[in-house]
Amino acid sequence: MKIAITTSGADLSAPLDSRFGRAPKFLIYDLDTGAFEVADNQQNLNAAQGAGIQSAQNIARLNVKALITGHCGPKAFRVLKAAEIKIFNCDATTVREALDLYRAGKLREAQDADVEGHWV
Repeated sequence: MKIAITTSGADLSAPLDSRFGRAPKFLIYDLDTGAFEVADNQQNLNAAQGAGIQSAQNIARLNVKALITGHCGPKAFRVLKAAEIKIFNCDATTVREALDLYRAGKLREAQDADVEGHWV
């Protein structure tokens, strides 16, 4: 199963980015193999509007089943849920720490957006 994690870096020691739609990158981690790739999200970093929706559509195309991020707004949340992607809000410092919390079952699936739209 693939999981997306918001980040500004390119490896497991990179910081977890607290923003979903405007995160610079997504680390796509395969829980079955331990392999990962980094997907660029620069086009949405400074978008005037629609960053969350576009980011959600982009990770849905990558066939992820879950997302770990700091915060997720209402429009992105709806798109992710429609794509059957589970959302986990997390305040971990690094991607690796977020993955460890997920594997240990210490993250709860979000039931709703946790910030208003256009949050930066």
